[in-house]
Amino acid sequence: MLRSMTAYGRHETETETGKLVWELRSVNHRYLELGLRLPEQFRALEPTVREFLGKQLKRGKVDVTLRFSPAERHDVNLSINRELANRLLAEAESLTRNAASSVAVDAMSILSWPGVVQERQQEDKRQQESAMEALQLALQDYIAAREREGRKIEDMLQKRCATITAIVAEVRELRPAVVERLQERLRQRLADVEIDADPARLEQELVLQAQKLDVVEELDRLDAHLAEMQSIFNRDEPVGRRLDFLIQEFNREANTLGSKSADSDTTRHTVELKVLIEQMREQVQNLE
Repeated sequence: MLRSMTAYGRHETETETGKLVWELRSVNHRYLELGLRLPEQFRALEPTVREFLGKQLKRGKVDVTLRFSPAERHDVNLSINRELANRLLAEAESLTRNAASSVAVDAMSILSWPGVVQERQQEDKRQQESAMEALQLALQDYIAAREREGRKIEDMLQKRCATITAIVAEVRELRPAVVERLQERLRQRLADVEIDADPARLEQELVLQAQKLDVVEELDRLDAHLAEMQSIFNRDEPVGRRLDFLIQEFNREANTLGSKSADSDTTRHTVELKVLIEQMREQVQNLE
């Protein structure tokens, strides 16, 4: 299934501690480039988020944003590190005993020491778990958007392939008559100038000219490229780069066909081919 690199996904979820909103927005890019914007309390999740998305996505410049709106009220549990507090208290009392003047030990000073009071807000671990669960849902929405756009691109490519198939068939049908007309024109020119040409040499020249104008191989390769493209459409993997290379091969055959055309009909068909191939190339550039 084809996936577009341009897509948008969003998921919003309510938790006990607040609202989480994930947004994923991307454009085409040669490789996978992740740009993360996380609130300060979720910064620890960045390696996990990068690893998770890296397993699911292969190409695209993806901006990933998490917004968190805390609830108006949420429970905060306080845990006192009593071992540390007792050590600090003992040290304070020792200093007081050794001091020239008595210094009162302030309990609030002890509590304000780093590490004595530990705020264990319920959102710490649960928020991170909720955030990752919400990211999975946002990613599902985002991938679905990629696939929808991918189906539109595939439909466009299929239509262009059908037109190219028809053009190749028409050129193949018309080409023998085109070569015959060109050879007859050469015979007529020789007759007009009243030159007695060696029949064997004339026949040799006609064969050489026919070989120069032969486009059977180019038409066959175009048919093969069309078949390969259909095969690529059925692959369950990122195929953007493979299709990009294939489009280059299409263009190469169209150029060679144009250089051998030597008649207005084939030239017209070659121009149509190039227009179709360029339209396909523009769309393929946006595929993962």
